[in-house]
Amino acid sequence: MKLLSGILLSLTLFLNGGLANSKPDPVIEELDQLADEALQLTKFSRFDEAKVLLERYAVQFSKQGMKEQTFTMDELRVLTAAHHEALRAVTSVDMDKEERIRMVTAFRLANDAVQSNHQPMWLEMEGSIMDSFRQVKNAALDGDQESYNRHLNDFLSIYSVIQPSLKIDLPAEKLQKIDSRIAFFDNYRSQFTEQNWTSQLEDFEADLKRLFAEVDEDEADPSLWWVISMTGSVIILTLSYVSWRKYKGEKKERKRKDPNN
Repeated sequence: MKLLSGILLSLTLFLNGGLANSKPDPVIEELDQLADEALQLTKFSRFDEAKVLLERYAVQFSKQGMKEQTFTMDELRVLTAAHHEALRAVTSVDMDKEERIRMVTAFRLANDAVQSNHQPMWLEMEGSIMDSFRQVKNAALDGDQESYNRHLNDFLSIYSVIQPSLKIDLPAEKLQKIDSRIAFFDNYRSQFTEQNWTSQLEDFEADLKRLFAEVDEDEADPSLWWVISMTGSVIILTLSYVSWRKYKGEKKERKRKDPNN
């Protein structure tokens, strides 16, 4: 039993150490905080202050993020593009507030996607994304072109908020499949009443559901589950060995005491 206790103690120490090592990189954490504060200021129409924070972000991103190779090349591209759009949003003279918030939110979520190993914030938009697309599908089923175009525009706007995050968290081929479907619906709006349109909308709705479900399932650290699985196997083997040794010992003792042997 001492061996089993030792294994359990080792597992505990490993898991505690693993959780400690999973803390966000301080550089990424600081950039994420700047992005969050810029979004909060944008929501309160304090655009000049949001601009200052986004400019500070750019300095830190260039000085620390690139220098220390904190990000992958894909993350660098996505964050650079999202930051450019966020800065454009808070400096525009004629953009409405809703559009400003949308663009800065996309930037905020992209930063979180880089930092978060578990439960990225963009997953919380599942309800808004799915509800918006159902309105697109219902408008198509009703044969209402004006409503279809309006709801499709709304869906495209909402989807654009999480698209930068998807570029970080999804494999390129999976994202390409989703974006190709969306581009198809957008480019061929006038054909939305054709017979096969409904099935395509339903297929894409199923793809969206799988997207959120699969990412949510994948959020558990696979290396952690591997360790738990392997340690569990070791514990089972250890218990089996201890039981076998005990059985052999008892059998030997019975034979020693049996006068007929």
